[in-house]
Formats: sequence, C-alpha cells, structure tokens
Amino acid sequence: MKNIVMVTGGRNMGRASVIAHREKHIGDFDIVHVKDSLDRTFATRLSNIFVIGEGTKPCISLPKGKVTKLTIAEERNVRRAAEASA
Repeated sequence: MKNIVMVTGGRNMGRASVIAHREKHIGDFDIVHVKDSLDRTFATRLSNIFVIGEGTKPCISLPKGKVTKLTIAEERNVRRAAEASA
C-alpha cells in the first residue's frame, strides 16, 4: 500500500507522494490519504492519483523540488530571498 503516486487532478495536481491509507465509501468516491516528502498529509479522490513506483522509489525521474507544494509563508520567503539576492 505504500506506493509512490503522482496526483493528476484536483487542488493537489502535480504533487508526488506516498499512499498512507485508503477509505472506501460505498456509493461515493473512494478517498486516498497521501503523505509528501515534507511529511504533510492530504487527501484526494482515488481517480486523481496515478501510481508511478513501488515503495518509495519512483520508476520515472522526478524534478527536484517541483513535486512538493510549499505553504503560502514558505513561498513568500523564497520570493523575498530571490529578490534580496538579485
């Protein structure tokens, strides 16, 4: 169950994460809880994920740092650091 997945739809599109657990809802969407490399957990529909590797090793190459989603405060700090160095 701990496979690495890429989120292909919804608000978390583009994130690569590891499946934590799956909730089955009869007559409704199945929900998958996933954890990213920064130990942040989020939930998405089962139809929004695509398995890209077994365990925590992806079968495809992933871009560095592009598959984790930063918080608003972290994005602000990155922008400010870039402006200060320019």
